[in-house]
Amino acid sequence: QVQLVESGGGLVQAGGSLRLSCAASGRTFSSYTMGWFRQAPGKEREFVAAIRWNPANTYYADSVKGRFTISRDNAKNTVYLQMNSLKPEDTAVYYCAADSRRRLAITTSAYDYWGQGTQVTVAS
Repeated sequence: QVQLVESGGGLVQAGGSLRLSCAASGRTFSSYTMGWFRQAPGKEREFVAAIRWNPANTYYADSVKGRFTISRDNAKNTVYLQMNSLKPEDTAVYYCAADSRRRLAITTSAYDYWGQGTQVTVAS
């Protein structure tokens, strides 16, 4: 079955760090582009970061450049989002997504599969 599962969310104080993980079921998505999106209450789902499997090109939203790092582990079919210097504005549900066309896209419509989301709350 096709499945993406996020983990690692939680409550952290401003300035702190969290590392999110997204595990793809089996080896189905081993070559797909993987992305992270986030959605705060009352706001649209927005792009955060994306990474291709090979080569591992990356792209980041301006709001997280220099603070967040996306990476992958091909053997584990897992993508990570290391979030440093967190701000209250980063509070949102974070979603993992996969693009079967292997693009480096920033729109939600480009991604075929989505995880259930994990809550990240940054306290001030």
